[in-house]
Amino acid sequence: MILLRRSFLLSLTALCLTARAGDPPQPGTQTAQSAEFTGEKDAKTTLHYWLALPPASEAKPAAGWPLMIFLHGSGERGSNLQAVKQHGPPKLIGSMPELNKFIVVSPQCPDGRWWDIEALKSLIDHTVKTQPVDKDRIVITGLSMGGYATWGLLAKYPDLAVAAVPICGGGDPASAPKFKDVPIHVYHGSKDTAVPQKRSDEMVEALKKAGGKPEYTIFPNAGHDSWTDAYSSPKLYQWMLEQKKPAK
Repeated sequence: MILLRRSFLLSLTALCLTARAGDPPQPGTQTAQSAEFTGEKDAKTTLHYWLALPPASEAKPAAGWPLMIFLHGSGERGSNLQAVKQHGPPKLIGSMPELNKFIVVSPQCPDGRWWDIEALKSLIDHTVKTQPVDKDRIVITGLSMGGYATWGLLAKYPDLAVAAVPICGGGDPASAPKFKDVPIHVYHGSKDTAVPQKRSDEMVEALKKAGGKPEYTIFPNAGHDSWTDAYSSPKLYQWMLEQKKPAK
């Protein structure tokens, strides 16, 4: 009887843990999710993330919804998922109508670490399999540390994204030829002392040299928070929505 009761309690505990891991996503909501993914060197990495689905009032495209991956900066790392809502799309969902036309995934990087490119790719693959995503309309964007990760994803998986928006980040200019044909809109503040504008300059010049045609917006009076101006513009999301991979 004692063993049976103990077994029941263990099962109940497991059920509660599963429920806390992520509420079933509903249209028009942004819910907390959690899953284990394969990261670098085949290590298992648990990513907690926000998953936002378009409201039911939006007509779903025949091929599925565009998917936006938002990658935060170093200041939002940790175990408090609410921190991810401090900036960018997860903060603006509900007040920026253009975001209603995307499935938005906003993961959190564990404390003391940098973005794991392989784990992010696994998260994207998982979302494509489990949500009505148009895999030909995946957009990657991020700020600061997330801007670096945006460039890193482009370098590692140049065919993954239909468009990318790295903000106040940097990458390896030598990798630019791999993704020169991907539509990219780069943003930076000229008064940024945390990540100098030079880091974006280098990537833009490398893309142009490789034959790419990146768009580049420099905010002359912005410091390291250039993402505030970038993400508050409806035109940015309209530009994202216009990007589609050529028919095969």
